[in-house]
Amino acid sequence: MVFIGMDHGTTGISFCVMSDEGDVIDVFKIGREESKKGLVSASQELEKRVDLSDVKLMAITYAMGDGISQILPADKVNDRGILSINGAGKVTGGGTSVFDELESLNIPSVMIPGLHKDSESLDKLFRAAYSHQASPEKVSISYNALMETGWSNFIVADISSNSVDILIEDSKIKGAMDACLGAMGVVHGPLDLEMLRDIDENGASANGCFSHAGAIKIAGIDGKVADMKNQLLENYRKGDEKAKLAVDTLIMTVAMEIAGLDVVCDNPIEGIVLTGSIGSIKDPFDFEHEIDKYFKGKYDLKVISHESGAIGAAQIAMDVYGGRKEILGIEVNI
Repeated sequence: MVFIGMDHGTTGISFCVMSDEGDVIDVFKIGREESKKGLVSASQELEKRVDLSDVKLMAITYAMGDGISQILPADKVNDRGILSINGAGKVTGGGTSVFDELESLNIPSVMIPGLHKDSESLDKLFRAAYSHQASPEKVSISYNALMETGWSNFIVADISSNSVDILIEDSKIKGAMDACLGAMGVVHGPLDLEMLRDIDENGASANGCFSHAGAIKIAGIDGKVADMKNQLLENYRKGDEKAKLAVDTLIMTVAMEIAGLDVVCDNPIEGIVLTGSIGSIKDPFDFEHEIDKYFKGKYDLKVISHESGAIGAAQIAMDVYGGRKEILGIEVNI
């Protein structure tokens, strides 16, 4: 008996295969471009690792997840659980092809919702302030963080292509800050005044600006999304001043966002969970050490796997199969 979790990430689609005892059997990733071109098959990769008849439940994340607000059976969800694919960063079609493959396997599956204005589980102030707060994989990341730490009141900082920080209070997600609102990621970031002017005066697209507003804007890097992080890190290793400024600025914006979420938590924060390909990095810079320079030891910092999205989704699948009726305050309706 096994469970599968899927993380629909920016640079690729990750899967976690988990035993019924909660042990991670395998984690693997499929590139978006490779999937779209038919160079790799999600179903074939899964079949290499597990007998699909042994899969009791799979938990799926997809795009914004703003069309649903509960954890629901995948076959009961319309339009893949999204309102629109527009404004969601660079669209390659790779994630859609993987989703279509998974549907054809007929594995019992549930879909995890994103966090948005119709998410009744969230604090009403966050729902009033922001139409969208986080994509579904941030829910699975937060669940993995909960399982790893045992904390009830904490902040998850997921730092990779984009940066999203999530506030958990009394073991429920209270709210979050999406990538277009506050902290920079490697690729995505907030739309500032200069970008708004570029949209109004020069016809730039909001989505195009969003997809170039992260650290790469400062470092002067462009190209394929999947390559930008490695280019930034390579430049940083070489001592490139723009790359160092970009990384330092990213860390500063994340620290600001975490501090802001701490302010609106009614309970004392037990710690900060760092994850994502940048949030968990140790070389060429130690993200945990660098961000703690701002916090000055105030928080207990815990680094978890950068594959926490897929791992957390598998944990959700296992616990939903086991009869859980809510996950981080989100209702399970199966």
